Amino acid sequence: RIGAARLAHFDAAARGAMSANRRAALDVDDALDTVHVFSVATGHLYERFLRVMMLTVVRNTRHPVKFWVLSNFVSPKFRDVMPAMAAHYGFEYELVTYKWPSWLHAQSEKQRVIWGYKILFLDVLFPLDVHKVIYIDADQQVRADVAELWQRDLRGAPYAYTPFCDDRPEMDGFRFWKQGYWESHLQGKPYHISALYVVDLDVFRRVAAGDQLRATYDSLSKDPNSLANLDQDLPNYAQHSIPIHSLPQQWLWCKTWCSADAKHTAKTLDACNDPLTKIPKLQNVKDTFDGWVDDDAEIAAVVERAARLGAAAAAAAAA
Repeated sequence: RIGAARLAHFDAAARGAMSANRRAALDVDDALDTVHVFSVATGHLYERFLRVMMLTVVRNTRHPVKFWVLSNFVSPKFRDVMPAMAAHYGFEYELVTYKWPSWLHAQSEKQRVIWGYKILFLDVLFPLDVHKVIYIDADQQVRADVAELWQRDLRGAPYAYTPFCDDRPEMDGFRFWKQGYWESHLQGKPYHISALYVVDLDVFRRVAAGDQLRATYDSLSKDPNSLANLDQDLPNYAQHSIPIHSLPQQWLWCKTWCSADAKHTAKTLDACNDPLTKIPKLQNVKDTFDGWVDDDAEIAAVVERAARLGAAAAAAAAA
């Protein structure tokens, strides 16, 4: 736990001063609505991705931002460094959890458990006074103001996703939703990617979308051949009864599925896996996201500075 003891002495006054200074520098307007962003991460690498994603969110908006992170899988180190990051960049955060119900079909593989938490408990994870939330995968870079998503009219749908790109013909053989069972089931509706989505929690709760999704999941998941991509297949499968509002294509670009030309106008970039190249995730992120290495280094410096301040405060208190 790097710097845990020192960070523990990073007192509230110092955090408040840093937060106020950073918020002024970022021109954060507290009169605007707070944008709520939800994400999950497991393992130190994905926690690095998550921290940089958070930075790209707050850098591109004047709105106050509150991040909600699933606590089930975060490391002690992540818990230690978050107060310093939140103070420096002027955002709020909260760790949330929900116990998987005993009656709901369980998952044994960790990745599938995480996918389940992304979609199955949206109606119960957040307080009732949170009316909307934007989910963003940890391995994404945000290049536009998330307030655009926050303010978007979902036209009565409980959530909104971006359809997969279809402008890289060399990937046609991997587009399973355009053939066989999925093509028949979708009946012309698009298949959406689950790396980013907006949830109108008021509508979601009113139409009991959570109950419907859990019932559908419980029925399908007992077949090992169903819901291969659980968090993605489930809402796409259920969209005949739980409609999805399709976001403009610019809201999610992934070089696996989208053309290089489309990257120039993309509002978020996703480092999704490429079945052709199988590039390791960290290299993929560095290759795909402009400035990621610099952002990663900046955050490390922020955390180290906070640790030094904490060490100085601890020494002063002991003197």
